[in-house]
Amino acid sequence: MAFDSPETTDAASQGNIAADRLRSIIERIERLEEERKALGSDIKDIYAEAKSAGFDVKVLRQLIRIRKQEPADVEEQETLLDVYRRALGM
Repeated sequence: MAFDSPETTDAASQGNIAADRLRSIIERIERLEEERKALGSDIKDIYAEAKSAGFDVKVLRQLIRIRKQEPADVEEQETLLDVYRRALGM
């Protein structure tokens, strides 16, 4: 059986400090992942509720994506979409 040398013991105690910090970080990430999973499930339920109320879920998703953008960017995209539609005779 091999015994730890003083250098190994020092490295191990420094490793324990790092291991504690690493464990803390991992546990925080795991908690947030669980929260994200729960939120995803809640969002899915809301989309199902919207669908049962007669709303088009695809359009709702598009509206949410648009609302996240800056108004100037939305206006520019809508202008380009209009130009492209006219060019295609739509």
